[in-house]
Amino acid sequence: MGKIWIIAIPLFLIITFIYWKITNEYFKNKVYGKKMFEQWGTRAFYWQGAILISGGLTVITMFFLKWGNVLTF
Repeated sequence: MGKIWIIAIPLFLIITFIYWKITNEYFKNKVYGKKMFEQWGTRAFYWQGAILISGGLTVITMFFLKWGNVLTF
């Protein structure tokens, strides 16, 4: 069970970082606007979505790694 966490946590952090790099400027400038994005509620909503999407992509990636016999646990 420990092997799963050693792989899943860094994978989750990497996916979250990539999502942030790709979408931060788009949401800040085009979706919400700079002034609206500075409010706590808007940023919390953005990060809630980022964590949910990153978590889902992590689960899917772990599933495919297990399915492809790359990971054995």
